[in-house]
Parts: sequence; C-alpha cells; structure tokens
Amino acid sequence: MRIGFVSTFPPIECGIATYTYDLENALRMQNHETFIIAPPGAKGSNVHIALSTNGAAPFAEQAFNVACTQTPDCIHVQHEFGLYGAQRGVEIIGFLTRCSIAGIPTVTTLHTVNSDFPHTEREIIRRIATESRALIVHEPEQRRILHRFAPEAADRIHVIPHGVRNTAPIARAKQKLGLSGKKVVLLCGYYRPSKGFHRALNFMPDVFRQFPDTLLVLAGKTRNAASDHYRQELVEQFRQAGCSNRIRVFHGQFPQYTFDALISAADVVAMPYERGAQSGIMAQCIAMETPVVASDLPAFVNAVGKTGAGLIASSDEAFSHQIIRLLSDSALRKNTLKNIRRFKQRNAWVKIALQHESIYTGLLPAGTEYIYLPPPDAGGIPENIGLDTPDFSPRPSGGTSQRWRTAHD
Repeated sequence: MRIGFVSTFPPIECGIATYTYDLENALRMQNHETFIIAPPGAKGSNVHIALSTNGAAPFAEQAFNVACTQTPDCIHVQHEFGLYGAQRGVEIIGFLTRCSIAGIPTVTTLHTVNSDFPHTEREIIRRIATESRALIVHEPEQRRILHRFAPEAADRIHVIPHGVRNTAPIARAKQKLGLSGKKVVLLCGYYRPSKGFHRALNFMPDVFRQFPDTLLVLAGKTRNAASDHYRQELVEQFRQAGCSNRIRVFHGQFPQYTFDALISAADVVAMPYERGAQSGIMAQCIAMETPVVASDLPAFVNAVGKTGAGLIASSDEAFSHQIIRLLSDSALRKNTLKNIRRFKQRNAWVKIALQHESIYTGLLPAGTEYIYLPPPDAGGIPENIGLDTPDFSPRPSGGTSQRWRTAHD
C-alpha cells in the first residue's frame, strides 16, 4: 500500500518523530510505499514539508494538498496535542475532514489519552474520532477512556502496543558514563511535575541507606521556563537534603545512542508519574533490558502486568521497597530480565507493523486487495525510501542510522 504519515520525523528531536521513523521503517521492509508530511527540519527523499510556520497557508490546506499529490491508499496521522496549529492543534480536524470528503481513508494514532482532559483537548479528541476511519491507542485503558469520550467510534478503536526496538543494550555503559562500581537508579525524560521526579526526595533516602554505593541519575531536558525552574528546584532540594554526592545530573536532548547508554547503565528506572496514559520511556527500557518501578497509574499497572518488565509502587514507601527488591533479589531480577526479553521479541517493530498493515488493508474498498511488486533494482525495498539522502546514513534492512534517532519523551 502507499501509506502517508502526518507526523514529525527525524532528525527532529521528539518521541513522535522516533515512533514514526520506527513504524515507517518496518512497513517499508514489508514492501509498502511510504511518504511523510512533516514540519520543517524533517529530512528524507520521501519527506514532504507542509507544516510551514511562515503563515502562507493553514496547516490543513498545506497537508491536504501534499497528500493529494501523493495519491495515498491511506493517511496515518500521529497525533499529539500542539503539533498541528494553534489551540492545541485544532487544525488537524480540518485536515481529516478534507481527507474524508475526498475519499482518502485516515487512521489516527492517539499518543495521549487522559481521563481528565480539559474541554479543548476533549473536543479535539471527539472530532478526531468522528473524522477518522480507524483509531489506534497503545493501551486498553486508553481505549476505555476514548470510548467514554466518543462512544460512536467504539468499533473503530484498535489497541496496538508500542513497538520495541530489537537491539542489544549498550556494552560497558556504566564505564562509558563514569558510573563504574555504582548501583544506578535513573529518572529520565523531559522535566515536568506530572512525572513525579520530586517524589525521589522521599523514596531515595531509604535506598541510599540500604545501598551506600547507589547513585540517583537525573537525565533529561526542560521545554520551557517553568520546567527549568522545576529542575533547578529539584536539584536544590537534593542539595539541602545532603544528597549532592549521591546524584548525577545529565542535561540535554540526547541522541539515541547516548540515551540508550544511560538506560543500559541503570539498574532500575523509576517512573513515579502522577499523570499519564502511556510512556515511550517504558518501551525504551524494554529495548535496553532495564527493569522499571512504576507508579500505580492504570496504564502502568496494565503495562507492567503484560510485560513483566518490573514492579508497581503505590506510594513513596513502596517505591523504596520495590527498588531495593530489584537491587538485592537476584532471582527476581533474573526473572524480570527474562520477561523483558520475551516481550521484546513478541513486540519487535516488524510485528507491530503487521498489526498496522491489518488495519490499513481493512480500509480498502470491499472486494479488493492490495498488490505491490518492488522493481528488481530496488533490492526488494520500495524505491522512495530516501537511501540516497546525502546527509544521513542509509537505513538497510535490520538496522537504523543512529543519527536519525532521538530519545522518546
């Protein structure tokens, strides 16, 4: 099929870009044609820049015009609030409406679905649900929430888990990062209060007492002045608590290899989130085979139960206890790593791509089927994948260029 993605895309640094890169790459390996409609900064010979910021035309008009020139069999929107115009990205609705009128089937993956959406976001979600031929979420809990917002779309909501990169952890990661000889508890991702990083002030002292060689590593970046203030305040509170020598702070937007090394160096990744319905960080931890301790948000309870990738903590005291268990109980840790590796194989991106393919083909006209034969000189790969892009490494089967990848939010 010829599948058009509306999304950010590498080398733009954001989780949605990385997600789309992985899915698009896996679909091409299944002999599908693809193109991407993306904002300035994305690159590749099958990338079309449409989300202009110069005010020449609204996003909906630009993106639709590009889609029409590419004659897709379907369009797949990767949705996150704020990506597509003002008012939290309301212009995506106009784009989907144009596609519907033109008879272009649309699929929308909703990367954020929360039960306590404010009015604007709730209305955007409802209208996306109305205009999309199929909807994808990552967790059953998200489907239940979406069903409440848009009951008329119930039979069009599909759950497809976040794909996992089938790659090995970074060897000697602790040594490379100057963390040799330490037990490492990691908090990572963009700083914001809803991720609950401040809770480490309550749960890490017990861990430090139990294991004096433990380091808490903070690794991430701020997106605005408020989140930077949150980061500074957090570090200062650790200093006042006398823990300055127990923490390391790595700041930046890390390229994928660096981010992989940080996760590989961790003995446990703590996810004390206070709000959220899914997390790309957990998928990154599974890829690097690092156990997690996560808060008892419904989506995390479901994810940990399904993957066996760690433990759930319902309080700060429980976080201390569960982290200590993973650091001290070798049998528990061994079993957790076994679960992670099993899940990693089941949810490799190539398998996730096949689940998407099933949804795409279900949108074809009744009584029809799709056929595509790549030309002999394409080596079995659709010819429009951008292998000749001058500034980036090729993307051969089974591998990816590290320069295309950035850490998931």
